[in-house]
Amino acid sequence: MRVIVISDTHGSIHSLNQIIENNKNADAFIHLGDGEYEWDKMCSSITDKNELDKYHYVKGNCDYNDTYPLYKIIPIAGHRIFATHGHRYSVKYSLDVLLDTAKRKECDIVLYGHTHVQQQTYQNGIYVMNPGSAALPRDEKGRSYGWIDITPNGIITNTVPLD
Repeated sequence: MRVIVISDTHGSIHSLNQIIENNKNADAFIHLGDGEYEWDKMCSSITDKNELDKYHYVKGNCDYNDTYPLYKIIPIAGHRIFATHGHRYSVKYSLDVLLDTAKRKECDIVLYGHTHVQQQTYQNGIYVMNPGSAALPRDEKGRSYGWIDITPNGIITNTVPLD
C-alpha cells in the first residue's frame, strides 16, 4: 500500500499536479495543510466521486476554510496515521507534544508539515515524517514530498525531490 504525503504547497497548483500525476497508482494522498486552494481545485476536478475517499487534507496555519480538521486519524492497512500540519504542536521546537498526542491516540505513524524541512525518524515505536514543502522549502534539499509504503514486512518512508 503506497501513501503519498504532501505539505505546504502554498498556492502552487503546478507542484500539486506534478505530485498527483507522478503517483496516479497510489492508494492514498494526504496533504498536511497550507494548500487548501489548490487542493480544493484538484478535488473538484475528480470525476469519479468514489475516488475522493483516498484524498485527505488537514488545515494548516495559512488555511482559512473551517471545514478541514486540524488533525485526522487515518486507518490504513492495520496502522493508524496521525496527520496534522503541526503548528498547534510546537513542531518548530520539538516533536515531544506531537509524539505524546500520537501515542495517546494509539497511532504508529505521524505526519506533519509547517517547518518546510524534510525529516524522517522512528521514535518510541512511531514512524515520523515531514515531507518538506512542495513549493517553498526551507532546507538545502529543495522542493519535495514523501511516500510511505506499508507492507506485510514493515513500513518504509521516503522523501522525494521535485526539482
